[in-house]
Order: sequence, then C-alpha cells, then structure tokens
Amino acid sequence: MDLRVIIEQMETEEQDKALAVLQSFNKEMSQCFTFNREEEQERKRLGELVLSFLSKELQPSCLLACLETVRILTRDKECLDPFISRSAMLTLAHYSGIAHLAAPSQGLLEESKEVVVEKDGKEAAEDSSVTVKESSPPSENPDQEVIIEALKSICNILLHSLTAQVIAADLHFIDGVAERLKQCNHPTWNHEVRFFDLRLTFLLTALRVDVRAQLAQELHGIKLLGSQLEATLCLCWPDPLVTARMGYEGFPPEELPQLSRQQTELAIEILKILFNITFDTNRRKVDEEEAVEYRYLGALLRHCLMSRADGEERTEEFHSHTVNLLGNLPLPCLDVLLLPKVEHGSIEYMGVNMDAVNMLLEFMEKKLDRGHKLKETLLPSLNLLTESSRIHRETRKFLRSKVLPPLRDVKNRPEIGSALRNKLVRLMTHIDTDVKDCAAEFLFVLCKESVSRFIKYTGYGNAAGLLAARGLLRGGRDSGIYSEDEDSETEEYREAKPHLSLVYLWFITGPIRSNISQDLQSTGCINLITGVLEEEQPNPMEGMTDEQKEYEAMKLVNMFDRLSRTNLIQPMQLNSDGKMREMTTEDLNKLATNPLFQSQEPADPDSEDET
Repeated sequence: MDLRVIIEQMETEEQDKALAVLQSFNKEMSQCFTFNREEEQERKRLGELVLSFLSKELQPSCLLACLETVRILTRDKECLDPFISRSAMLTLAHYSGIAHLAAPSQGLLEESKEVVVEKDGKEAAEDSSVTVKESSPPSENPDQEVIIEALKSICNILLHSLTAQVIAADLHFIDGVAERLKQCNHPTWNHEVRFFDLRLTFLLTALRVDVRAQLAQELHGIKLLGSQLEATLCLCWPDPLVTARMGYEGFPPEELPQLSRQQTELAIEILKILFNITFDTNRRKVDEEEAVEYRYLGALLRHCLMSRADGEERTEEFHSHTVNLLGNLPLPCLDVLLLPKVEHGSIEYMGVNMDAVNMLLEFMEKKLDRGHKLKETLLPSLNLLTESSRIHRETRKFLRSKVLPPLRDVKNRPEIGSALRNKLVRLMTHIDTDVKDCAAEFLFVLCKESVSRFIKYTGYGNAAGLLAARGLLRGGRDSGIYSEDEDSETEEYREAKPHLSLVYLWFITGPIRSNISQDLQSTGCINLITGVLEEEQPNPMEGMTDEQKEYEAMKLVNMFDRLSRTNLIQPMQLNSDGKMREMTTEDLNKLATNPLFQSQEPADPDSEDET
C-alpha cells in the first residue's frame, strides 16, 4: 500500500479509517526487515502520526494496530527519530506496563515539555509525561497483546539507538521491568510477556553499565533472576544447595523429562542477563553475603547443566550459556558442583559425585571435535575446567584420570591419536594464541604445574611455549600448591625412560659432552622434544678427532652468526632465571670454545616423585 495514502487517511484523525489502512500496512509488512530508502520521510511522518494517535483514547483494535505499526517501523534504524524522544519512550513504557516506576526527575520533566497546536490555533506548552499518563491505559492493562507489542517496539528502539538507551536509563525502565519480574509465579502473565520482559532486561544490562550495576546491587538481581530460573524450571530444594525438579526428587538426570521449548527460551534469557550482571565477579573479591548468593546460583546452574532441552541443538545452546555463566562465579563457590550425594547411576570418584564435572568435560570435547570458532566456543568450558582443577583437588584428580591416564603409548607422538590428550596437545600449536595457551594451561594444571610431568605427556617441543612464558625452560615446578598423587608410571614408560634426564639436559644446555651424546645414541629411548620412543641413531661424530669436532663446532657458530647478522634467525640462550635472552657473537664463541659453560647446572627433572 502507498504510504502517502496511509498518511492521508491518518491525518483525518478518524479511528475507523486509520484502523483500516494500518491493518492493511501491517499485514503487508509483517515479514519486512529491509526498507526502501526513498520512503524514509514518509515512514517518519507515519511514525509521528501513529504516536499522536497513541496519546488519545483508542478502541482496543485501533490501539493494537498502532502498536503493531510502531513495531514494524522501529525495525528501520534510519527512521527512529519520531520514537527516540522522551515522550515517545514514556508512551511505549506505559503501554508495556513498566512505566509506573519510571518517574523522571524535575529536570527531565522540564526538558520533555513539547509545544502542542490546539484546534483554535493557539500554542500551549504541555508536559508530555503528564499528557501521556492521563491518556494512556493504566500499567495494569490486562490486554497482553498490547503489552507485548509495546515491549517489542522498545526492544527494537534500544537495539538501534544510543539516545534511546540513555532515555531508558533516565526513566528507570529497569525498575518497572524488575517489579513485574517479581511476579514470575503469577498466572496473569503469559509466556510472551515474560520472554520480552527478560529480553528487554537483557538489552538494558548489555547496553548500559549503570543499569547493569543497578540491577545487580539495588534490585538484588541474582536473587531476583534466580527466583525466575527456579520458577521456570519448576525446582525445589531437597537439601541445602542441592536442587531437584518438582515431582522428580531422587531421579537421576538422564531420567528427567526434557525441558519444553518455552522453558528453555526463558531460561536462556535469564542466563544471559545473569552473565551481564556477574561479568566482573571473578576479577574481584566477594564478601560472605555475596558468596552465599553465588553458591545458590551455582546450585541452579548445576541443574541447568544436567538438564536436557527439546532437541540436541537447543540443549547445546542452553549448556553453552550455563557454562559461560559458571565461568563468572568466584572459584571457591564452584564446589557446589560436587555437593550432591552419590546416587545409583552417578559417576563417583574419591567418594564425590562427578556428574557435573563429567558433563563439562564431555561438553568441552564436543566443542573441540567440532573445531568451529574455538576461541568463542571452546575456551569458556576449557577455562572453567582449568580453574576448577586448580582449586578443587577431587576435580583435578578426576579430570587427570580422564585426560592424562597412565602413559602406555610411547611409540606415537603426543599429538597423534584420537584420545582427548592427543586432541589437546594438537591445540598447543594452534594458530590462535589464546586457544593454544588455554590448552597448554589446562594440561599444565593437570600435571600439578610440574615441568617434568608436563613434558612427559606433551613433549618438550609442544610444551616450550608455556615454559618459556613462565621462565620454566630449566625445569622445576611453578608456584601452585597441589597434593601428592600416586605413582602413575607404567611399565611401558619405565622401560623407555633410562636416558630421560640426559635428553632433557642436552636440550637445555645446548652443546653437550661427547660421552653423553654417545650414551643417548647407544640405545632407543624417549625423545623429550617429540615425546616419542625413537630407535637407535648413529653417532655423527663417531671416528672424529677432537680437532675435527672443534672445527665443526666453529663452522656451526659461524653459520649461526651469519644468519643472525642478516636477521634471518635470532639465536637465544637460557638465563639463570629460566627465561630466554638473545645470544651475541661473543656468547656463540664462548659456547664453541667451552661447550660445558653454563651459569647454573639444571636440576635433574626426575628427582621429584613421578605422580
């Protein structure tokens, strides 16, 4: 329908004519999300006329048609001018039922006065907020279609307009929405009202830091949204910090019914809002009162993690948001994942219920196997497992038994194979620095930050990046505090290990004694650089005199020097602190004339107990 015709009919101010043209426009444009640039001015004019209608007493059908038109027009971010004034935003807030707490300050009232032309031609300055309040339906309007259309329009406007975001914060929209969220168990509100209340809350907290803080602190957002999640999932509390589905107490997770599509939609929106308001939690210390709230939230999230939605794709999305939020919780509060009693069918380890941890591990491996956008999809779960392992002994030991079982395959490189260890070692050389660092950190923590054990499972070549970054290329252990584990060496590994320390010594000291070289080449052993058992190798220096060996060493030094002068390579050397530094020509000559020179003799990497 021609917009000019619609505008002509709207300008008559007759509701019947307006209703007819708006219903036709709405039907024609219901699925339209791209707009003709040539009609921008006409759409803006139509928006102004619709808003003028909304300031009057309207028939229910005409009111709904006007709000549907606003929803369609606000899809076009280039034509939002009529809708981003304070009076327009407050009008929509009243129709959505969230304006009863949105009381602007006195300064705001002065700014929102508009000039209205009366029928007799006289101009009168009226307070737009007062006009709207008197002519709009009350916030308790039972017509939920009207509420839904107004909420959708506000969401569209906020998504596209920074000005509207400022106005929404000034008018305290979050107070009105929070008031209705408290009525989550009230049968008055249908699914769509609850969903778009949550969607509006998500947008406000995502786009405005001040609103995020207000919801978290003044409005007690964790408790408020936790109650929403409880009501949505129909939860009860058979034990402190242990949840169950009402009517299914004592049932194992696999026997619980799937969540409905509506339950999942609401739960996902709640999780997204909670993520926004807890975003900085794990970066600061929390007091005891906050810790109680986060442990309560953690118990709810454990239930989310163990629940299934309607379909594999929706379940994965639900679990993704759950994992993202778990990553925001203070680390000590994650012990709630281990609190439920061990029941029949549970995964038990060291007397602890590991169902949730095992679910996290399976979720992480699924994302790893998919290989798509690893930084966005894999890192949240991998980081969560790493930090949980660092602080909870039972979690670390369980994950180590799954990821780094006793090493039996010493004939294949650590990165070759289909086991989870092989997949994670392959990530340690990933092109994305964040991905490779996170994978290395996870394995390092499972090894209790022991360099020798880390190299044993990954190979020195794969481990070098993390060790160099931490100044651990000389071996030893990082500063983490871990409990003792049982001996994990297998017969296969023990038989292949006789010259382990010699290989390690060779790598970190550079040129080595000839007798060590001969020892290494006299029998097959594990090469710590590759982490694999290798066959005997012939000694390339066999039959050479000392003079010939010295000649070859100087020849190699000169080659390094020439390449470094042309900036093709940069020779490096370990400092006594275990970190790398650039080698000078003088350093190269010193090593050539005195290959045993080393500022500090490294410790035997296997002097500690293998666990």
